[in-house]
Amino acid sequence: MRHGKKFNHLGRKAAHRKAMLANMACSLIEHKRIKTTVPKAKALRKYVEPLITKSKNDTTHSRRTVFSYLKQKEAITELFGDVAAKVANRKGGYTRILKTGNRLGDNAEMCIIELVDYNDTYTTDRPKKKAKSTRRSSAKKAAEAVVEETLAVEEVKTDKENPVEEAVAEEAPAAEAVVEETLAVEEVKTEKENPVEEAVAEEAPDAEKVQEENAKEDEQKSE
Repeated sequence: MRHGKKFNHLGRKAAHRKAMLANMACSLIEHKRIKTTVPKAKALRKYVEPLITKSKNDTTHSRRTVFSYLKQKEAITELFGDVAAKVANRKGGYTRILKTGNRLGDNAEMCIIELVDYNDTYTTDRPKKKAKSTRRSSAKKAAEAVVEETLAVEEVKTDKENPVEEAVAEEAPAAEAVVEETLAVEEVKTEKENPVEEAVAEEAPDAEKVQEENAKEDEQKSE
């Protein structure tokens, strides 16, 4: 008879129930969170939290006591190492149960059981962000600052553009001087060419005289 046995037997005999809880406890210590049904999670919480408290006192006796429940050396090493350091300042409540709804098929109520100190979502040690003020004056100041920045950028652009224009204006007289030099060179060339043409023009009348003289000589010879 089960008189006075008010805890949840989970539909299993004692040996099967203890083996299942030991395996679930090892998985929770290794992975820091597991998904299971709500009745199993509540039974696991009662099973694993005394073992976590025992791990705070790292002695051979404590390790052997916990090993008699878990039966896995890797879980013992993790529990007395990383987990014990995390929960050193916590007096209890090492696990958290988060319900996730009902399971398809048998409609069992599901949940996630996790170690509290390994979830960064609910930690309060992080610095709080300062709330942004929404005053109109601050908004105006920000708008004025933006306008000033844009004006400064435009001035910088104009300053960068002006030196180019000045350089072009300075280079213009030099270009005019080059043009004048080229014109002078062309004039010199034409002057050099003109004397030859003049000489040819001067030689032309002499040739005519020679021809006339030759014609006269021919007439005299004919006579």
